[in-house]
Order: sequence, then C-alpha cells, then structure tokens
Amino acid sequence: MISGLTAAVAALLCTALLAAVVRAAVLRAGARGRGTRPARTPHLGGIAVAVGTLAAVGAPPVLGLAGLGDGVGPLIGAAGAVALLGLAGDLRPLGARVRIGVQTAAATVVVALASGLSPGPGALAVLWIVLVTNAFSLLDASDGAMGTVAAVTALGLAVCAIADALPGLALLLSVLAASLTGFLVHNWHPARIVLGHCGSLFTGFLLASATVLVHTEADPARAAASLFALTAVVLADAVLVLVSRRRAGRALADGAADHIAHRLRRSGLTVQGTAVVLGIAALAGTVTALLVHDGRLAPPAVLPLVLGAAVAVALLLKVPVYGDEALRTESAADAAPEGAPA
Repeated sequence: MISGLTAAVAALLCTALLAAVVRAAVLRAGARGRGTRPARTPHLGGIAVAVGTLAAVGAPPVLGLAGLGDGVGPLIGAAGAVALLGLAGDLRPLGARVRIGVQTAAATVVVALASGLSPGPGALAVLWIVLVTNAFSLLDASDGAMGTVAAVTALGLAVCAIADALPGLALLLSVLAASLTGFLVHNWHPARIVLGHCGSLFTGFLLASATVLVHTEADPARAAASLFALTAVVLADAVLVLVSRRRAGRALADGAADHIAHRLRRSGLTVQGTAVVLGIAALAGTVTALLVHDGRLAPPAVLPLVLGAAVAVALLLKVPVYGDEALRTESAADAAPEGAPA
C-alpha cells in the first residue's frame, strides 16, 4: 500500500514537472502545435505522461519491474514502444499502415505473453486493443477531455485488477491515473500543453490492454458488458466521428472539429464543462462496469448505457460542425480565457 501510494505521488509530481519542462523546451525551440487548438500550444506533453508513469513503476526504491508480477513487464515494454511510435508521429507524420502495424505488434506481444488467451480469442483481443487505443487517441481533441476520461477509467480498472488479485497491474493503472492527474494541471483549459500522439496512444494502449487482462477469466457475456461500459465514451466518440465523416463525404482520416467535445461546446457548454460532462459519463460507465465485473449486476444492466450512448450520438450528429464558420468558432473557443464561455 505504501509503495503504491509512493509511486502514485511520484508519478503525479514527476509528470507535472516534466510537462512544464517539455513545454518550455518546445517553445524555446519555436515548435508550434497542430489541429484545432491554438497554434502556440505545444503537443509533446505525452512525453511527460509516459516518462512519469514508467519511471514511477520502474523505480527500484518503489517496486521495480520485477515486483509488478507476471505479465506486467511485457505490457510496459509494449506501451513504451507505442509511446515511441506516437512521439515519432508528433515529430513527423506517419502513414496509417505504420501506425496500425506497430500497434498490432505491440498488442500481440501483450496478448501472447500476458493474457493466456487461446489463438481465436487472442486475435479478437488484439483487434480490440488496437480499436480502443485509437478511440482514446481520437478523444484528445479538447482541453482536459481525454485526461479526465482516461484517469477515471484507469482508476476503475485498477479496482477491477485488485479484485482479480492482479496487484502489479493495479499499481500500474493507479500510477497512470496519477500521472494523468499531474498532466491535467497543465492541460486544463486554457491548456498550456497537450498530450499529442505520444501521450494519447500510450494512455489508450495501456487502458485497452488492461481491459483485456482484467477480463480474461470472466464469463464472455459479463466480460463483453464490462468492456463496453468501461469504454462507452471513447467508443461513442469514435462512432460519432466515423458516421459524421461518412455522411459528409469526408475522408475518415481527415482531422476535423467534429468530435463529441467539439459538438458539446457548440451546443453551449464551456471547455471545462465539456471535460466534466465527459468525465461524469466515464464515471457512470466505470461504476457500472465494476458492478458487472464483481457480479453485483447482470450483463443486461449495461443496456441503459448502450441506449444512452446511441441517443447521444444521434442527437450530436445534428450539431453542425463542418465548414469555415464551425472551424472558426471552435478555434475561438480553444483560445478563450479560462472561465469564458466556449
């Protein structure tokens, strides 16, 4: 318990400090941000989250990798590789084949060495990990949104891991939640730095892999229900973006201000309010997943979440997000002073 608390505090402080250092270094180098956020917002904050998390769980005074238990070492190594992939993508755009290929290889390592699944379910698990990894990455489109949802999800998964007698995985997830909290100090609106591909892919991969590892022994129906509940927010965002772009005749790979966060903001929420609403939705899904995973609720208990997600997607599809006026409005919202309406 003491070692876990020490690791979490170390991750929080280390990430908060590193994020400030990375931001200063990027600005001195004259690098600029990308996407719909203000151009001067550095997008290499994921370095702080990845380093803060891995340093905290790997530091010998805490536990060291050997103390985390079987299976966690391969997960950490694979997540590190995905973080490096994301960093390369932050520095220079990578092709979709390279990104998906590296993610698939990393997911295969986790499933083969840590899950104990047979080839059939293992292949499905690899697909799931790649899907959810990218869904979390897509959510990193508004100040504080992805960090809040991911921190809530990580804590919920940590509780599941404790219930399944997986203390090493629980420690890793707790440290990740603490690291994300430290990063939110700089990423809350108005964000001074953002995760970028390095941080969003690293976080998404750890969470996606953890959802698999804590459900390997569960009944299929209970596992499926819990998996959906844990990832309802990011899956809804991914479905919303894919459907919206297809209906608009836009390429699926084209970036645009058409995510859940953008639509909530155009519906009247502030940037901070959007992050809070998404965090509450993630909390509802996480609590439901915990109760299903623990056997206190039957799998059909997630049906209200399914219905709620479907209704939310249908309603948000009606919010106009494409065109020059929509993009100007979104950029103005990102640049608004803290506390101002988005």
